Amino acid sequence: LFLATLTYDTLRFEYEDFPETKEPVWILGRKYSVFTEKEEILLDVTSRLWFTYRKNFPAIGGTGPTSDTGWGCMLRCGQMIFAQALVCRHLGRDWRWIKGKRQMDNYFNVLNAFIDKKDSYYSIHQIAQMGVGEGKSIGQWYGPNTVAQVLKKLATFDTWSSLAVHIAMDNTVVMEEIRRLCQSNVPCAGAAACPALESDVLYNGCPEDVGLRDRLTLWKPLVLLIPLRLGLTEINEAYIETLKHCFMMPQSLGVIGGKPNSAHYFIGYVGEELIYLDPHTTQPAVEPSDSGCLPDESFHCQHPPCRMSIAELDPSIAVGFFCNTEADFNDWCQQIKKLSLVRGALPMFELVERQPSHFSNPDVLNLTPDSSDADRLERFFDSEDEDF
Repeated sequence: LFLATLTYDTLRFEYEDFPETKEPVWILGRKYSVFTEKEEILLDVTSRLWFTYRKNFPAIGGTGPTSDTGWGCMLRCGQMIFAQALVCRHLGRDWRWIKGKRQMDNYFNVLNAFIDKKDSYYSIHQIAQMGVGEGKSIGQWYGPNTVAQVLKKLATFDTWSSLAVHIAMDNTVVMEEIRRLCQSNVPCAGAAACPALESDVLYNGCPEDVGLRDRLTLWKPLVLLIPLRLGLTEINEAYIETLKHCFMMPQSLGVIGGKPNSAHYFIGYVGEELIYLDPHTTQPAVEPSDSGCLPDESFHCQHPPCRMSIAELDPSIAVGFFCNTEADFNDWCQQIKKLSLVRGALPMFELVERQPSHFSNPDVLNLTPDSSDADRLERFFDSEDEDF
């Protein structure tokens, strides 16, 4: 016990404060100054949902593990990036968690979606069991791509959030695919979307309805996850500027990735350092109290966040964005296009209007393989991702 306290305290001590720097601190699309806004920075960080290893939860699958210590770090990071999307969806980016203050119901609804029990939408139980379909046995490490694919499947059951989750593969974001997905709950967005409708509802191919124009503007909130490989064994520094810009966008959900075998949830950067939440702390599982209220303090990181040099980042990551409205998505596309004009910033992915015919053209990947990397490359083209 003494040792545990010691490590926790040294951790606190080591990450006590942000460096005194004129460089701005960026946290998920918000810009702060260390000199005038330190309290605001820490409040923003503490307000993010922090998921760590837990022990003594109900056995996964009834007979499986009761703790995810040692294997669940990327699953927890997946929960964190997705929880940030749900917070933006139901509470807004400006929402803040204040210790001891009574939170609104929507906050507990979001938190309950991640609690360690089999019937929570995005629980470790659901992620681990859904991962079996992706070829991962329970207790096996995941990479960023696997956890993204699993979360996408789980989100279809979360009718409360009603999210459109898109995972952009092959380093390519296809705008047409995203628009089709986000407008999929619209009765008629032009002929292509109509055939699925019952013919008696249709008039000239579209429902006869005054509110049609309103319905055409419907947009399912978008969670966009882009699994990337930014180099072979270490991050190619040509991508660093672009990566930083991702944290500056108001649509930013951050990045999941880490160091080899150790996953982190990156929420921002200052200078040449990434700011992240670390899941590698084991806490007891939380039970809702008799009143149905959830003790929530352990889901918020109340010491200053960890930092690491960007150069140490493992090249296998997934970048996340949340677009609540179509206007948010259009704005995001404009920012990505502008980013391609920034000097010294190599694009991490392509943004195209429709599916290119050259799909999976190795030139797009900016890779210069040599024989020693052949096996890693083979796994890369297999669309397998690095395990954490």
